[in-house]
Amino acid sequence: MEQTLHVSEADAGARIDAFAAARCPGLSRARAQKLLRQGLIKVAGRPVKASYKVEAGDRITVEVPPPVAPPHLRPEVIPLDIRFEDEDIVVVNKPRGLAVHPGAGRWTGTLVNALMSHCGDLSGIGGELRPGIVHRLDKDTSGLMVVAKHDAAHRSLAAQVKSRAVERGYLALVWGRLPGGPLTVEAPIGRHPTERKRMAVVREGPSRPAVTEVREREPLGPISLVEARLRTGRTHQIRVHMAYLGHPVVGDPVYGLKVAKREIAALDPQAAALVAGLGGQALHAWRLAFAHPRSGEPLAFTADPPPEMARLLDYLRKKTKGIAGAG
Repeated sequence: MEQTLHVSEADAGARIDAFAAARCPGLSRARAQKLLRQGLIKVAGRPVKASYKVEAGDRITVEVPPPVAPPHLRPEVIPLDIRFEDEDIVVVNKPRGLAVHPGAGRWTGTLVNALMSHCGDLSGIGGELRPGIVHRLDKDTSGLMVVAKHDAAHRSLAAQVKSRAVERGYLALVWGRLPGGPLTVEAPIGRHPTERKRMAVVREGPSRPAVTEVREREPLGPISLVEARLRTGRTHQIRVHMAYLGHPVVGDPVYGLKVAKREIAALDPQAAALVAGLGGQALHAWRLAFAHPRSGEPLAFTADPPPEMARLLDYLRKKTKGIAGAG
C-alpha cells in the first residue's frame, strides 16, 4: 500500500520519521525508520534518511509492504530443565544457545516450540510468536524464566514485572575490577545510532530508561564475578551497561570487543581456552522470585551457572587462591 503525504507550513521542520508516523494510521516511528532504511519512504521520488527535516510543499510517498504471515508454529520435542510447574506457570532453566521465541527467519528450535510440545496450551497475550513469554533472555544467556500457561497468569506476571515486583538476579564474569561497593547504573538504552543490530547507552535520541544494580562478588585476577539485578528490562541491558562501565561481560561477541581482545592476550593459555569455549557471554540468570499468579504465594528459584561458565569460574578461583597462597 502506498500513501502520499503533503507537508504544510505547520509541519515544516519535523523529522520525516516522526512526520510519517503521525500521518499514517498504524505506522509506528520505529516502523517508519525501518521503511526509510529500506528506501520505501521518499521525498519527490528520492530516498532520504530518518534525520531529514520535512519542508513545506514536500511530496512524500510512503510504501508499506503487506505483512508476511509467519509459518504456523509447531511443537518440537526439545529437552527442558523444568524447575517448577503447575496448572498456571512453568519455571524453566534455559540453556545457552536456545532462542526464546521464533522470529527473523528462525521458526523452529526455540523454547516456545519446546514448551508447546511439553505443556500444550500457553498464554496468547504475548502474540502468535511469543505465546506465554512474560520476559525473555538473549539466546546465549542461560538461566531462569517463568512462562504463563494462560492469560490470567500472564496478566498477573506482566503486572509484577512492570511494578518491579519480580526479582531477577544474574551472575556474570566481567573484565577487570569494579569500584568498591554496589553500583546503580542509570543509563538510557536505545538502538546504536549507526549499528542497528546493537543497543547502546543513548543520551540523545530515541531511548528508554534503564537501571541495573551491580555489585562485585569475587575478584578473580583479570576477571571479576559480579551480581546484577534488573530494575528495568531493556534489550541486552546488563551487557550494554557493563560495557558502558568499561567492564564488558567475558565472552560477549558484540559489546566491548576491544577490551576483550586486550585482556585475552594477557591470559594464560588455559584460561584463554576456557574463555574461547564459553560459546557466548558469561551471563546467567541465577535467581528468580515472584508471587504466584493465582495464590499470591512467594516463590523463589535459583540455578547454578552452566558447565562452560562454571569451568572458567572454578579455574580462576583455583588460580587466584594459588597466587594468594604463594604470597
